Amino acid sequence: MALEIGNPAPAFEAKDQQGNILKLSDFKGKKVVLYFYPKDNTPGCTAQACNLRDNYDALLAAGYVVLGVSSDSEKSHQKFIEKQNLPFPLLADEDLKVHEAYGTWVEKSMYGRKYMGTARTTFIINEEGILEEIIEKVNTKEHTKQILK
Repeated sequence: MALEIGNPAPAFEAKDQQGNILKLSDFKGKKVVLYFYPKDNTPGCTAQACNLRDNYDALLAAGYVVLGVSSDSEKSHQKFIEKQNLPFPLLADEDLKVHEAYGTWVEKSMYGRKYMGTARTTFIINEEGILEEIIEKVNTKEHTKQILK
C-alpha cells in the first residue's frame, strides 16, 4: 500500500552510524525530514547530503530534524559523514525494514538491466507523526528549497 499525505508515518527503528538505535517515536513533537537515498559517496547522494548540510541551520531554525536512510552499513555511513562533514545522523537500513515500511525499495532499471534499489524519496513528518509531504522528484542540488518552500 502506497503511503499518502495525511497517513501516520510508519514507525521504525534502525541503527545510526554510531550503532545507536533511533526510533521515529524519539522525535515526537519535532518535524522530521526522513530522506532515502541510494548510496553513500555517489555524486547525486553527495550533492543531496551536502545541500542539506549547507542549509542545516535553516532546517533547524524551521524546527526540522534531518535523518538520512540508505542500505549502506554503519561503517560506510561513518566514512561518508566524516568525508562530507555531515551534521545529521544516517540510518543503516541493511535489512531494508525501513525501506519496506516506506515503500522505497523498488525495482529499477538501468541499461535494460532490472535490479532492486532505493527510490530517492523524502518524507516530511509533522510533530504528531503524520506524513505532511512526500517528495518523489528530488532535486539533489536544491533539496532544502523543496523542503522549506
